[in-house]
Amino acid sequence: MDSIRKRTEKNNLKQTKSKLEYLWLDGFEPTQSLRSKTMIETDFSGKLEDCKMWSFDGSSTLQAEGGSSDCLLKPVAIYPDPDRINGYLVMCEVFNADGTPHITNGRATIDEDDDDFWFGYEQEYFLWDPETNLPLGFPKDQTPGRDIIEAHLDMCLDAGLNVEGINAEVAVGQWEFQIFAKGAKNAGDEVWVARYLAERNAEKYGLSINWHPKPLGATDWNGSGMHVNFSDSTLRTCGDENIFNQVCEEFGRNIKKHMDVYGAHNEQRLTGLHETQSIDEFSYGVSDRGASIRIPIGTVEDGWCGRLEDRRPSSNGDPYKIGAAVISTTKMAYASE
Repeated sequence: MDSIRKRTEKNNLKQTKSKLEYLWLDGFEPTQSLRSKTMIETDFSGKLEDCKMWSFDGSSTLQAEGGSSDCLLKPVAIYPDPDRINGYLVMCEVFNADGTPHITNGRATIDEDDDDFWFGYEQEYFLWDPETNLPLGFPKDQTPGRDIIEAHLDMCLDAGLNVEGINAEVAVGQWEFQIFAKGAKNAGDEVWVARYLAERNAEKYGLSINWHPKPLGATDWNGSGMHVNFSDSTLRTCGDENIFNQVCEEFGRNIKKHMDVYGAHNEQRLTGLHETQSIDEFSYGVSDRGASIRIPIGTVEDGWCGRLEDRRPSSNGDPYKIGAAVISTTKMAYASE
């Protein structure tokens, strides 16, 4: 009787069920999409190290052939899920079955041993109305969808993302949020999770998010970018205009390298109009929002200590690949002294 009683008491103990939403980037070209699936865990600790590796069918995401379709999800960051009780968002890298990074794994291309590089991404996008196939409220409404944007901001904050602000942008239905993080991998993780939350939030209102850099085509409206503000300990402390110029010049010698990872269809946005430089040209200058790279006035006022802003990345660019390019070119600039 004692053994039966003990088994009954054990079965009656309440077990906490947690919902872990695994997020990863698929193999679609020229722009990867976010994918997700949910794992249910019992009495989960909430810690990244307790997130399991998980396999998925890569043939359904253009990341494997059907005859050998297993790919692996390696958890790299975890955040509370603002929409689910006992829920977590688990950002993952994709690996091949043999444990090597998948060719679509942009995060694995980042060459950083520490968090010396700091990144601030200005993510622009459009709230999109699928019924009109136009931005929400276009072309007449003023700041349509503010309640939707505020809800997304609250979700990001509840998830623990380091959102530094939001604002309406130039075109009707166009908005922006800013993410700051130390380290290119951390910054990329947070931007992708914020994008995921934006898409999931828009679904609640019967809308979608349009990440295309020029969804309105050849019109007299601004496109959507994702300006990347960056610095390392050298730029933050050097006090030397020549160092900043040297970094900018190195970026100018590597236009194709950067444009290859700064987002698809960016030529439609980088025309030399609407606060952009032409895609095949390069320029930089203090406070110049029509330049490829803007040197913020604050950097100058602080005695040439601060950051740079590359204004070329598009709204659909992969922040992992963008961060990797920024780091490698900056390091090349120092090596060429």
